[in-house]
Amino acid sequence: MRKLLGSIIVAVSLSACFSAEAAAAGLEAWVSISKQIMVVKSGDRVLYQWPVSTARKGYVTPRGRWKPTRMHRMWRSRKYDMSPMPFSIFYHKGYAVHGTYAVKSLGRPASHGCVRLHPDNAARLYSLVQKVGPANTVIVVTD
Repeated sequence: MRKLLGSIIVAVSLSACFSAEAAAAGLEAWVSISKQIMVVKSGDRVLYQWPVSTARKGYVTPRGRWKPTRMHRMWRSRKYDMSPMPFSIFYHKGYAVHGTYAVKSLGRPASHGCVRLHPDNAARLYSLVQKVGPANTVIVVTD
């Protein structure tokens, strides 16, 4: 019991330290359109690298650097037949980073312009942005 309690205390302490460290360093989600990947960083430390899907032919994923403007645990696209967008992080106009159930498309262009992630990864990113705060987060879309 004492060992378990010690482990819980260590885990909570590490989580608190990480949150404070991440908030101070900020959180960056870098999206490479040419590589179809997202790299999530806090300061100089790479936390995650995940496959994404960005805009398919005929659509565009805007390039640039933005802060999240709003977040929704579940959003439905009014523009695209109420398609589910779990763990949505909107960053520019109607564009968002969000989960997708079309996981077989990840790693290649397939979206209407949003940045799609595996739902588990979208949940992780959403949680991180909540912890550090949207004001301490930047989404960068390149090449």
